[in-house]
Formats: sequence, structure tokens, C-alpha cells
Amino acid sequence: MKIDNVHIISTKKGDQGTSKNYSNQSFSKDDILFDTLGTIDELSSHLGLTYHHTNYEKIKVIQTTLQAINALIATDLSVHPERYEALRKINDKDIVALEEEGQKHLQQNPLEPRFVLPGSEATLGGAYCDLARAVCRRAERTLVRYVNTTNRRDLEGPKKYLNRLSDFLFILARSY
Repeated sequence: MKIDNVHIISTKKGDQGTSKNYSNQSFSKDDILFDTLGTIDELSSHLGLTYHHTNYEKIKVIQTTLQAINALIATDLSVHPERYEALRKINDKDIVALEEEGQKHLQQNPLEPRFVLPGSEATLGGAYCDLARAVCRRAERTLVRYVNTTNRRDLEGPKKYLNRLSDFLFILARSY
């Protein structure tokens, strides 16, 4: 919204405790949809901090993929199939890229066969990776709950991606 050439951020439309998805459907702000979207957004924010402490450029690729996942979650295929079809889908190529990147890091920094205290036994960059991994696991659990609640079977790719991402972040934390 714009008033006298000044951008207004607050629309005040959510003051009653509702918000809309990308398909313009209204939901209560405590709906599992917004828990899912918010947790993935929180994960992306943690990854942004991780980037600033590691300068690992591929984190931005991961953040972009998380934005694509949120767009898929926020769009109801049955309401706006044309909008949904235009969105980037998460597929095996995305998952394999994470796995291959993880293998590269493992070759350079093999894991020690011992329990590691998350965050405490790493550099600051590694600690941020550990924190992002913990949030990623919560995001995965929330997405699974969302899929089970809504019967959204189109989100299998994002579920796999988040599962592999938590593994990758564990590996990455040991690399810094």
C-alpha cells in the first residue's frame, strides 16, 4: 500500500487473527499452515546468519529452495492450478545436489566416530550450522504434520529435501 509516496507495511488486515495464503484463502493465524511457513522462514533466517559466519555461498541456493518450498505450501493446487503449476517444484535433482555437496564435505572433513555437542565443539560458523539443523528438523516435523493434516501429497519433494538438508547441515557444521 502507498500513501503520499510513502510505503505502508502494515495493512492491518491480520489484526483479527487471520491471514491469507498465496491462493487468497483466509486461515486463522494459528493454523498449521502458518506454523509450517513460519518455521521454514525461521530456518532460512538462521541460514542467513550461518552464511554471514561461514561465507559459504551455497547457503543462498538453499534459502532460495526454501522460498520455493514455502510458495508450494502456500498455494492450493485445487484453487489456483495455473498459479501452482508456474511454481518451481522440488525434485530429485535438488535432493541429489544436497547429497553430493554433503559427500564433498565428508571427503574433505571425515566425521569422527563420536558424539558431538551441537554448537559447543565447533567454530561460530559451525555452531550456526548446528542451530540451523535443529530448526530444520522442526521444520521437517511441522511439514509432515501439515501434509498429514491436509493430505497434500504434492509435497513429498519438500519433505525429502528438508530431511536431507538436516543431514547436510550436520555435515556442514563439522566442516567449520
